[in-house]
Amino acid sequence: MRTLPAAARRTALAATGIAALTLSALAGTAPAGAVGGPQVHSKDGTSWVRACDTLAKGDTMACHALRVTSTTEAVQALGVTPNATPSGYGPADLLSAYKLPANGGAGMTIAIVDAYNDPNAESDMAVYRAQYGLPACTKASGCFKQVNQTGGSSLPANNSGWAGEISLDLDMVSAIAPNAHIILVEASSATMGNLGTSVNTAVSLGAKFVSNSYGGGESSADTSYDSSYFNHPGVAITVSSGDSAYGAQYPAASKYVTAVGGTALKKASNTRGWTESVWLTNSTEGTGSGCSKYDTKPTWQKDTGCSKRTIADVSAVADPATGVAVYQTYGGSGWAVYGGTSAAAPIIAGVYALAGTPATGTSPASFPYAHTTSLFDVTTGNNGSCSPSYLCTATTGYDGPTGLGTPNGTAAFHS
Repeated sequence: MRTLPAAARRTALAATGIAALTLSALAGTAPAGAVGGPQVHSKDGTSWVRACDTLAKGDTMACHALRVTSTTEAVQALGVTPNATPSGYGPADLLSAYKLPANGGAGMTIAIVDAYNDPNAESDMAVYRAQYGLPACTKASGCFKQVNQTGGSSLPANNSGWAGEISLDLDMVSAIAPNAHIILVEASSATMGNLGTSVNTAVSLGAKFVSNSYGGGESSADTSYDSSYFNHPGVAITVSSGDSAYGAQYPAASKYVTAVGGTALKKASNTRGWTESVWLTNSTEGTGSGCSKYDTKPTWQKDTGCSKRTIADVSAVADPATGVAVYQTYGGSGWAVYGGTSAAAPIIAGVYALAGTPATGTSPASFPYAHTTSLFDVTTGNNGSCSPSYLCTATTGYDGPTGLGTPNGTAAFHS
């Protein structure tokens, strides 16, 4: 059985602090700090909990969503507030930070793979999109599909922790590629077999971009999972690198995927208008990176300090202290702020979609390596101590925590 890193076992399921509502009022959620409740993490005045660390029996994968609990929202707890802005970065911020075009994604289909069901997925996404003036994306119009792991309409059991992950994923794809169609594929449980089957289903339903925001410890079975679930030429598959600081996780370690690390993203007075550094909170909280024990190195990776697959490839915002706005009502109470590499993976999937459909037979994970000058190189910060140091410390050019860097437009994400 796959084992999660110790840091990824912590109990978590809490809603963010939102005006007029308290944590203890949330249905099915223990108050932060309560006995048996979620473990609260904090740094520099920001606190958060992990959304999916209480694993159901048999589950081997945890989502990488971090829900901020210290935010006081300036908007109404529920619904659209036209004259107020939710806390956390919204679509305009993300497009500005990564120099991306607005109103993109037309003609593209992006799939999101998660475990369990969010019964409010469609309605919550509708509120997020309406709040930010994005076009509606509904089941009725054919823009949105919500299916089980084999493509059917009988959805798995509801899960309020994974619902936060689902809301985060849907909102980030909406923010980056608002005119794309979206398929949410919900696995019956959080095992690699069920999640991998969901990836295959997403591709069979026509998605050319598939976002995965979950992971667990590596195992000797990973190479077989590679061939069974992730070898899809002509499809861009993104995977979050993990939130447990230095140390490889799977499926980010798959040689067939784009492993996405995490940064702290801050507004600045420089030419870009933003700065980024490696996201690290402490020795067990921060963006994942590492050298795989099992997966062979893809031909496009040229770093010499790891003879096998190196994680990550690229990165995007993930620090909960510089988190993104999300709308969630199942297991949440409306507007919230989220972080974690679970935010970064769907952002990068959206950027791939903005860049256009990958050519048949290509390996989209290789595209950034052919366009390194079209990325913002992240050169400060670390996610631990390791040897060689570039596997955990940012440097000029490629490094483990942030890969080749973050998007500077879309040029690095097509062949």
